[in-house]
Amino acid sequence: MKSKKPREPWEDFEEQVSAKSKRKLKARRQGNHTVWFGLGMFGIVGWSIAVPTLLGIALGVWIDSKFPSKYSWTLMLLFIGVVFGCINAWYWIERESRDD
Repeated sequence: MKSKKPREPWEDFEEQVSAKSKRKLKARRQGNHTVWFGLGMFGIVGWSIAVPTLLGIALGVWIDSKFPSKYSWTLMLLFIGVVFGCINAWYWIERESRDD
């Protein structure tokens, strides 16, 4: 088994400078993300969760009114809508971060 030789102090400094310069170059390539961009992403995430949730509630209320049962379809479809909405929001955020 080979033992690693100790790192020189300048090697750590070199890695830190390299990491910072890579971050700066990436930020320049991405351009300026303004407040409007942030609000737009916030809106996309909000709507991508809200719409499936509201659709699930509406469908659940309709099913509960037409076909009464001991189980609440409204609650079940509310939960399914929230889960689907969160997966949808995750997809949009991942897609946006991949584009940058």
